[in-house]
Amino acid sequence: MLSSGSSVSILVVLDLLGIFVFAISGALVAVRKGLDLFGVLVLAGTTGLGGGFLRDVLIDATPPAALTDWRYLLVPTAAGLLTFAQHPRVGRLEPAVNVFDAFGLALFCVTGAVKAVEYGLGPAPAALMGMATGIGGGVLRDLLAGRVPVIFRGTLYATPALAGATVAAVLHTLDQPLWLTALCGGLLCLGWRLLAIVRNWQAPMPRGPASV
Repeated sequence: MLSSGSSVSILVVLDLLGIFVFAISGALVAVRKGLDLFGVLVLAGTTGLGGGFLRDVLIDATPPAALTDWRYLLVPTAAGLLTFAQHPRVGRLEPAVNVFDAFGLALFCVTGAVKAVEYGLGPAPAALMGMATGIGGGVLRDLLAGRVPVIFRGTLYATPALAGATVAAVLHTLDQPLWLTALCGGLLCLGWRLLAIVRNWQAPMPRGPASV
């Protein structure tokens, strides 16, 4: 369990790294939608913080970390400003951004599951909280941008997050070292997501024309 300050610090660092890469993806969507600076910052913050905010509210970790630690607000703001100022360059790096986004998903599914276990949830609900942490910001981003969330359009995104979060939740419940929990859960999610990107794997979709 997270009994030492160093373990908590590791989780915070992982959280902030995930927030940064997610915030960049949200800011890119905002720029491409033609939003102003405020809109870019809102989507960056929503994408970076939405999943963790939702998790904290659901597990009663209130007030959420995003409202009590200034770093959680600074990181997505910096990512949004960077993307707004350098969006042509950041846009050209989108393949790399997608890879970083996969890393962010892996980080978030692990930290979300571990924190949920710390707040007394069992492995199954903790795994769901880990998945929600990973996908929640992206869902809110897409809804605010007026488009169907990516996870509902055949993209293999939520499934790798749930798999990684499940491994992390089980290992942490069994009191395994945090580094082992993060490594096993994170690598499963990351590897699955990267393979889906490279090989263009898609979730099953309905066949034939949709009925009215």
